[in-house]
Order: sequence, then C-alpha cells, then structure tokens
Amino acid sequence: MATTIEVSDDVLKEAASLGMDEFISVFTKKYLEVIGGKLNAETMELLNGYQHSLLAYHFFREEVMEGGFVQLIQNGYGGYIFDNPFAKSMRMFGVEGFSKLIYKAKKIYDANKEDLEKERTEEEFMAMYELYEAFDDLEEEFLDAEEEVTATIAEFVDDHLEEFAIIK
Repeated sequence: MATTIEVSDDVLKEAASLGMDEFISVFTKKYLEVIGGKLNAETMELLNGYQHSLLAYHFFREEVMEGGFVQLIQNGYGGYIFDNPFAKSMRMFGVEGFSKLIYKAKKIYDANKEDLEKERTEEEFMAMYELYEAFDDLEEEFLDAEEEVTATIAEFVDDHLEEFAIIK
C-alpha cells in the first residue's frame, strides 16, 4: 500500500522558481527517502503508479544524461524502465514523443537484455558503447528534447499534485 507522502508548498514554490528539474526533484527526493534509496519488492508497494513514473523519469534522466542507456541498464534500472508501463505513463503525462523513444529503446533492450545486464569490468562496460551504438540516436534525441520533456512532465505533476503528494 502506498505511503502518504507530504511535500511543503513553500519548498515546492521555491524549487519551481529554480527550474522544472528542481520542482520534480522535490518529489523524487521524498520518494527516495520513503523507499530508503532502494527499489525492491518491499519498497515498490510504498509508492503509487504516478510516483513510480516520476521516480523512473528521475532515474532515466539522470542516468541517460550522464552515461546513456548502457549506464542506465548497467546500473540496474533497465527492468524498472522497460518492464513496467513507464512509456505508457509518459504518454499519459503528455510527452508522446518521449514515450515513443522509450518504446524504441525497449526493443533494443528486450532483444539484448541478458547481455546488457551482465556484470562487467570497467573495460567491458566501456566497450558496450561501441556494441550498442543502436542507442546513440535515441540518446541524442532525448538530450535534444530533455528540457521540453522535463517541463511537460513538471506541468503534468503541477496539474495533478494530489497524485504525487499531499501538499502542506
């Protein structure tokens, strides 16, 4: 059962003035606090679907902007992003182009899941970027659209606050 998550209105307003990524971060920091920073069977039930979708976007954005899909998957978020209705949620959040990008990446992930998730040395990990160049265009597409995607998601959250937290 989802935990009641409370967010301060003042903190939200302050974060919104700093940017949409900061606004989203207020929620995701709370979610990470609630789940103790760990995604597993026990903690999954502590958040509702909307909260999971926002947290998944947080992980997606952070990992892909730093090291692409290979890093996202190697850091253990492949299943959370691709084996859950994340892409469908993103379409519902109003970022249809981003949703399509996730579906394209999922095809690559599904076809290569075992290899993509295999434990790697640092050297083997770096070599994965050449092996999985199929992700390159998708990463570029996301990086080009990231600000707009983040702003649209933040707008959706703002329009549906009650789904993401109780504002005090």
